[in-house]
Amino acid sequence: MDHFSMKMVPKMLSPLVKDWAPQAFVISFKLETDPSILLDRARRALSTYRHQAVVANVLDTRRGYVVVVTPDTQVELVLTDEEASRDEEIEDRIVSNLTAAHSQFITQQG
Repeated sequence: MDHFSMKMVPKMLSPLVKDWAPQAFVISFKLETDPSILLDRARRALSTYRHQAVVANVLDTRRGYVVVVTPDTQVELVLTDEEASRDEEIEDRIVSNLTAAHSQFITQQG
């Protein structure tokens, strides 16, 4: 039987936002197992790292429910069972939402 070991790696979000790309539109992802802490953790990430958006979801419902949290908004994206049966994917809605948020970010930067 093969064994493997895991090692902690440094969080890259802080230096990315602060030093490497301070003008960039930065998105992070937050996956939780407990829905009751999801929004708090997403907001805490925004507060800690000062980036633009967190795509937050819960492990059990990740393919059908996502919340995109920004400093000013919180948008729930939901995929119904019927939409999923037509092979629609939540990722299309995430990309559409983030594209709009990025456009607004660019406009505000100009």
